[in-house]
Amino acid sequence: MDRQGYIEEILDHYQHPRHKGVLDPFDSRVEGGNPGCGDQVTVYLRLGPDGHISEASFEGQGCTISMAGTSMLTEMVVGKTPQEVQDMDYEDFVDHMGREIVVSRVRCATLGLGTLKAAADLYLKSQRT
Repeated sequence: MDRQGYIEEILDHYQHPRHKGVLDPFDSRVEGGNPGCGDQVTVYLRLGPDGHISEASFEGQGCTISMAGTSMLTEMVVGKTPQEVQDMDYEDFVDHMGREIVVSRVRCATLGLGTLKAAADLYLKSQRT
């Protein structure tokens, strides 16, 4: 994808976020944020009987990059296991968003991924007890 394509995808996810809103009931819920810029996101996961994520959603407020990135991620994780979410790579996601577009805002771009990983971890820990 070219530079303009990445920009258009980011803007589309920001202006028309996917899976935005509270997911109820949920199996895991985690809040995350970037204290330096004030971006905040809460991620919700629901798992199906097969152990895969059947639904993911988020709510929050922040810059275009953090909100678009989280929207993209809620689409990407449906169908994955919590372990697969934990295994997702930050650098790969930065590339997915368009490295040259988000390179100066990597913390914003990866806020959703860090929060999703924490939600997956919380779910896995709850299953061990």
